[in-house]
Amino acid sequence: MVLVVLVASACAWTPPEEPEAPAPLPPSAPATVAAEPTACVTAPIVTNGSRLRKRIALTFDACTTRKNEYDERVIRTLLETNTPATLFIGGGWALANPRRLQELAQYPGFELGNHTFSHANMPKVRDDRQVLEELQRAQRVVYDLTGQIPRYFRPPFGEVDGRVAWLASQAALTTINFDLPSGDPDATVTPKRMVDWVLKQASPGAIVVMHMNHKRFPTAEALPAIIKGLRKRGFELVTVGTLLDDTAWPTCQPVPAPALEPALVAGVIP
Repeated sequence: MVLVVLVASACAWTPPEEPEAPAPLPPSAPATVAAEPTACVTAPIVTNGSRLRKRIALTFDACTTRKNEYDERVIRTLLETNTPATLFIGGGWALANPRRLQELAQYPGFELGNHTFSHANMPKVRDDRQVLEELQRAQRVVYDLTGQIPRYFRPPFGEVDGRVAWLASQAALTTINFDLPSGDPDATVTPKRMVDWVLKQASPGAIVVMHMNHKRFPTAEALPAIIKGLRKRGFELVTVGTLLDDTAWPTCQPVPAPALEPALVAGVIP
């Protein structure tokens, strides 16, 4: 121990004497210390933000597919209407569209997330190392191309369980699902039906999932009316990160590993 002595005029400060150590407890009476709860979230699966504020997050998946398409009309609408959004980027999609991803990263209203590397059905990937590799490969690709490190993970197909969410937390990712599926992958959904559905189901704190990698989806045609309708109803459109600023995370006890839970599967418009 290093003792620092401060001298002022004719007096000097000296450290107080250390108190004597208490006598150890006998073996028959072991010391018990109450475990204090830690403010944390143990591998959450986030489906929405606070219900107390009229904010909604529009999210767009860029899935890794055989064609790795890009619907620039979706992005153009977001920019023209000054609408923030969270874009969940697949690693394979990023490698097929590097310049487009770099362009997207330049817009401050866009937040980049992780949508795995190959768009695997994550609960069916039973090897934990492969799950982490899917996430970490996507992280590396996005970082190498943009310099940004995603904080949020969107499970492909909206399918996730406690094990996958816990593994994502080990990769410093929070799992973001959704509570308002737009239904845009449904081949029977028209732009009008999609607009009507999203506006009807919208609620404070909602996370809406759409896609930006399929030109045949009605997303681009429906998006202007969705944005206009939500704002007309008084909703503020924000990124997932901003939406979660309103969330008071619960106090919990961290656990080393999760109990397995049933997969949460994305819905479609009934």
